[in-house]
Amino acid sequence: MGRLSHAPRADAARPRLRVWLQRQRLELWRGDERLHSYAVSTARNGPGEDSGSGCTPRGRHRIRLKIGQHAPLNAVFAGRRPTGEIWTPEAAAAAPERDWILSRILWLTGAEPGRNRGGSRDTLRRFIYIHGTPDTEPMGVPLSHGCIRMRNRDVAELFDQVDNGDPVLIE
Repeated sequence: MGRLSHAPRADAARPRLRVWLQRQRLELWRGDERLHSYAVSTARNGPGEDSGSGCTPRGRHRIRLKIGQHAPLNAVFAGRRPTGEIWTPEAAAAAPERDWILSRILWLTGAEPGRNRGGSRDTLRRFIYIHGTPDTEPMGVPLSHGCIRMRNRDVAELFDQVDNGDPVLIE
């Protein structure tokens, strides 16, 4: 539970992710084949790269770290570590303002210096993830604090098909 995966995949036909902010969709591609399309929820504040903006950063990124490989669905993470909690409606009622990070985390790093890498626009330092969220949260509607939220089963499925270093384009 909560283990980090570090080794990138070496093959030439790496999976790649494309996040469409306007459509609130995440697509998984390998070569010219779209393998999956998932509904997501990106930032309520829209697109943007500045630290503290609450926006989802655009441009080319990579998966820096995969976190939560063996965690159960609805496992709660804080500071990228499992808390030992499992999300329930009762836990949500007790902490209505909590930004729940559940099940799996794909921590992103920017690949464009000056745009989303380095300085006050650094995606990694902004702690921007693709992660699970309570299934009671709507998908297809921008409501996050900057991250890309997914259904728990979807993020677990995606997690098993990508590796550290795989490209992510957010547009």
